[in-house]
Amino acid sequence: MGNRLSKIYTRTGDDGSTGLGDGSRIGKDSLRVEAYGTVDEANACIGVMLAAGVPDGVRDLLTSVQHQLFDLGGELCIPGHAAIGDDDVTRLEQHLDRYNADLPPLKEFILPGGGEASARCHVARTVVRRAERCAVALARVEDVRPQAVRYLNRLSDLLFVLGRVLARESGHGEVTWQHERRRG
Repeated sequence: MGNRLSKIYTRTGDDGSTGLGDGSRIGKDSLRVEAYGTVDEANACIGVMLAAGVPDGVRDLLTSVQHQLFDLGGELCIPGHAAIGDDDVTRLEQHLDRYNADLPPLKEFILPGGGEASARCHVARTVVRRAERCAVALARVEDVRPQAVRYLNRLSDLLFVLGRVLARESGHGEVTWQHERRRG
C-alpha cells in the first residue's frame, strides 16, 4: 500500500493547491478535485444512510459500493488510472434489476422521504448525481474513462430504487408528488 499519513496536516495546501495521486499539484478549485471530492461526499452520505439502519442485503451491497466509490475517487485523483470497469457497472445493473423487480411501476414522481433510511438514501442519490455532473464536466476538458461516468449514473439509479424499497420496508411508504394539488 502507498504512503500512510502519519501527520494529518502538511501545510502544503495552504496556497490553495492539493496533491494528486500521481504527485502533481493542482488547484483545490479544479474540476478534477471537485469530481473526486464529490465522490467522497457521496460515499459519506451512504455512510450516514447506513447508520440509520437498513436491511442486511442493502447494507452489504452499499458497503461494497462504498469501497468502489473509494476506488473511483482514486481513479479521478490519479490522471490515467483505471479502477472501475464495465463489470462494476454491470453488477450495479443486476442489483438494480433485482430490487426494482418487486416494485410497482411509477405513475408519479416520488418525493424524497419515506422514513429516515429512505430519506438519507435520496440525499445520497442527489450527491451521486452531482458527482456524475462533475465527472462529465471534467471529461469535457480532460480524459475521464466512460466507465466512471456510467458507474455514477447507474449508482444514482440504484439509490433511487433502494430509496423506494426502504420506504416500503419501513412502513412509511412512498410519498408521491401531487401535481394537481390545491394551492393555498
